[in-house]
Amino acid sequence: MVHAGRAWADHEAAVGRLADSYAAIPSGEPVRLAKRTTNLFRVRAHTSAPGLDVSGLTGVIEVDPDARTAEVQGMCTYEDLVDATLPHGLMPYVVPQLRTITLGGAVTGLGIESTSFRNGLPHESVREMDVFTGAGEVVTTRPGDDLFDAFPNSYGSLGYATRLQIDLEPVPGFVTLRHVRFDDVGLYAKTMAEIAASGEYAGQPVHGLDGVAFAPGEYYLTLARWSEEPGPCSDYTGQEVYFRSIQQRESDRLSIFDYLWRWDTDWFWCSGAFGAQNPRIRRLWPRRLRRSDVYMKLLGLDRRFDIADRLDRRAGRPQRERVVQDIEVPVDRLPEFLDWFDAEVGMRPVWLCPLATKRPWTAYPLETGELYVNAGFWGTVHVGDDAPNAPKNRAIEAKVHELGGHKSLYSTAYYDRETFDALYHGAALDAVKQRYDPEGRLTSLYDKTVRNR
Repeated sequence: MVHAGRAWADHEAAVGRLADSYAAIPSGEPVRLAKRTTNLFRVRAHTSAPGLDVSGLTGVIEVDPDARTAEVQGMCTYEDLVDATLPHGLMPYVVPQLRTITLGGAVTGLGIESTSFRNGLPHESVREMDVFTGAGEVVTTRPGDDLFDAFPNSYGSLGYATRLQIDLEPVPGFVTLRHVRFDDVGLYAKTMAEIAASGEYAGQPVHGLDGVAFAPGEYYLTLARWSEEPGPCSDYTGQEVYFRSIQQRESDRLSIFDYLWRWDTDWFWCSGAFGAQNPRIRRLWPRRLRRSDVYMKLLGLDRRFDIADRLDRRAGRPQRERVVQDIEVPVDRLPEFLDWFDAEVGMRPVWLCPLATKRPWTAYPLETGELYVNAGFWGTVHVGDDAPNAPKNRAIEAKVHELGGHKSLYSTAYYDRETFDALYHGAALDAVKQRYDPEGRLTSLYDKTVRNR
């Protein structure tokens, strides 16, 4: 058991510092985290007010291998969480793709990975959590409570998780992979649904399931099977790039650790924008700096100094629109979405990951038990002078709504208030917010995710 005698005392002291930092924020000023790093793609309005001190809430309090549970602080990254659980042969039910996503961030926001077709989303394996509310109080909440059920997809508008008790599942040391190519997107979606329903493919169990659409007529499913069998493993933290191996190899083998972080090394495929996939540059790029948070910092520099746009203007290229989104559509509507996306946006590759929720959630309005497919696409499209109006992003929102889907809110959103409230159960969310944040110290979900306040 990971359990230091001082762990709980240190946690209580950290919560005390958090409360003190809340008290130091002037009345009427918005309450926000004093956090230097982020995995969000929304530009927030600047404020000079001090933020909440969460510096002491970044660790694992304890791991109980017998009960298969962990007590985790809200700002603990999945990287640190996995480092604490894997020595016990355990992992969280869902481990999002990027190392520096925090447990609290995944539960209050977006967290999807290859186990989501059987385990749902990260909040579905939370037994209880302590939430620091807009009223400056710590509330312990459990499944069925109004605060607990409204917390997912609330993005800090209802408070911040300081402690979460989560379930863990056993895992072996290795993962065998099978990459199956499909030319027909209809058959691709049908096979994905069959695997999700049966938990197997060609007589073999499937423990992890995701895929990539590289081009029209080129779709891959990656089937992961947990394995205890020792043997040589691939290493995609070196010169080789994981996403390219999907097209190059029918089968593969990774350690469970490397499987969990297979997408982080190259930020899926986005590291190519910084030259990190160029073999000559890659040899000079230290392994410890081939990770998503480093690329995020480089992206921040690009935004700050307008580097890409300046180069485009100098070269006479049309202005870019940043299209960074994750959406979910019902699995039977996936072919229609991808065909539309090819014609109207034209961005590839696209990451595809099936998921199903086990119970209703206030602000995460997916139909319980229905299989959805998360489509992730992250890049830019040259659209010309209309780029500030975000025509591609707005079209994506409209199409996803038409197909009965859902859009995650970690990135830019453009909904009007009426549409937003209809899609994300705004009235129900507001009722919970009024109870736990009666003075409105926390920014509302609409203001935070659409108005960027």
